[in-house]
Amino acid sequence: MKKNDPEYKALWKGTESRWTAEHLQAGETVICVGIGNSMTPILESRQEVVLEPVTDETELEKRDIVLSKVRGNYYLHLIHAIRGDQYLIGNNHGHMNGWVKRNKIYGKVKEILYD
Repeated sequence: MKKNDPEYKALWKGTESRWTAEHLQAGETVICVGIGNSMTPILESRQEVVLEPVTDETELEKRDIVLSKVRGNYYLHLIHAIRGDQYLIGNNHGHMNGWVKRNKIYGKVKEILYD
């Protein structure tokens, strides 16, 4: 997807936040911008990604990049491990944010956007 595509222009754009999670929970595909260097070199700070809502049918696997809420904070981070219906969320440098249930994972990266 390119930034001048009509599809891109029609999507809601936000950061790692409650508002982005709410749009995903409403079934919308969104553009999300992660801020910081915790996901380099996979994602650079302020690099846009396309997130699709996580539904009951969504397959979640280790190394997927997801928008989740861990201990009150929203992260665009990786799934590092899966244990039943629990998912270990962490960054790309070995820091683990913690375990969450599937209902705290709101979106899954469909595409990383490059300029």
